[in-house]
Amino acid sequence: MRVRKVFAVLGTLLALAAVVPSGAGAAEETEKSGAKKPTVVLVHGAFADASSWNGVVERLQRKGYPVIAVANPLRGLTYDANYLRKVLASIDGPVVLAGHSYGGMVGSQAALGNKNVKSLVYVAAFAPEKGESALELSNKFPGSTLGDTLQTIDLGDGTKDLVIQQDKYWQQFAADVPRREATLAAATQRPVNDSALTEGAGDPAWHAIPSYFVNAGKDKNIPVAAQRWMAERAHAKAVVEVRDASHSVAVSHPETVADLIVRAAR
Repeated sequence: MRVRKVFAVLGTLLALAAVVPSGAGAAEETEKSGAKKPTVVLVHGAFADASSWNGVVERLQRKGYPVIAVANPLRGLTYDANYLRKVLASIDGPVVLAGHSYGGMVGSQAALGNKNVKSLVYVAAFAPEKGESALELSNKFPGSTLGDTLQTIDLGDGTKDLVIQQDKYWQQFAADVPRREATLAAATQRPVNDSALTEGAGDPAWHAIPSYFVNAGKDKNIPVAAQRWMAERAHAKAVVEVRDASHSVAVSHPETVADLIVRAAR
């Protein structure tokens, strides 16, 4: 009787082993699944750094997407787009390219002619037509109060770096982000050269590549009216508007941003 019970138990264990994959097998399947997903490239804008994407990165990685959050140089549109172009050229396989704010300008230019970029995602971002600058687009509709919050650093070469005054950062840039987090972001913000915001854009990739938009309803940098107008002009495949979001919508609503990126990746 005992022998029969032992064989019965062994039979049950063998049956379970056949149904449930081993840890290595499961990891292999996840790895294979992840390899089929496009790489998501995230480009931050002015007055931020790559860590501003952390909440989005975490959610995308959880879904199995490989992610690169690029350190945007913020030195000039042509310079920054050339740098991003080189980053994109180093990636094998399809890419979903998402840009926040000025990062949308850079992505629009860098993706042109790159057959691996399957979609563009604009997150409270500029989607320029040829010749348009970030400064021009932010002033196209009333509502931007950015100019009153800036301080300059004279570089001695005829250009200046711009930063947001730290005591004004929270209300201007990230009003729906916890104050402590916004205070850290204000201290670690990366300056943008003023020439980057006045340089006219080249031919934009959104004419040839499907675009998706997350618009921020209470953006004080790029008025939401401008974001809506650019999305409509680009014939966006999808537009999600976060009604109460500040310019830092990727920080305050990472789930919404990540979900649209996943949609753009399918």
